[in-house]
Amino acid sequence: MLIPIVSPAEAANLALKYYKEGFSTLKLKVGKNLDSDIEVLKAIRKVHPDCSFILDANKGYTADKAIEVIEKLHEMGVAPILFEQPVHRDDWEGLWRVTHVAKSKYGIYVAADESCHSLVDVEKIIKENLADVFNIKLAKVGVLGDLEIIEVVRESGLNLMIGDMVETRLAMSFAGHLAIGLGCFKFIDLETPLLLSEDPVLGGYE
Repeated sequence: MLIPIVSPAEAANLALKYYKEGFSTLKLKVGKNLDSDIEVLKAIRKVHPDCSFILDANKGYTADKAIEVIEKLHEMGVAPILFEQPVHRDDWEGLWRVTHVAKSKYGIYVAADESCHSLVDVEKIIKENLADVFNIKLAKVGVLGDLEIIEVVRESGLNLMIGDMVETRLAMSFAGHLAIGLGCFKFIDLETPLLLSEDPVLGGYE
């Protein structure tokens, strides 16, 4: 479940709520301020110490800051299972640096999200070893575009993630069927209907 950029106290309250609801993996939005991000992580760990983390910087860090976050978390005994889009979408060198350090020193996967908006982007990332995981979204490149990307990534031996924008259960049902039907996604991040104040779609999954 998603924890947006909020204060440590608010993050802890959300983490406790999700813990009681049975969620064992939390996706934490980071990238605005390194020190604040670390304090939020500490607050979450106090109330949900056994949870797994996905960090999503949404292009917010420089490569140096992203690597510093990984190092600080390592000192805390925390290793995120995935670090999503740590640097600006066009910072290819920075993405390579973070991926190289994260994987070789700490065993952490790095995902490209905003950096893979097309098949051309994906082919570049594969060729230059810029990331370990590709986050595809139906709303980002469409179904046919995603199917092309999925085929290329599977042939490369790298990993896939399926994510979402702010979407209703209609879109999430489609994405869920795609994920289950293909069975090739290492990471699945399809939760935004649970965060909507009102879902205009009736029926579907429970």
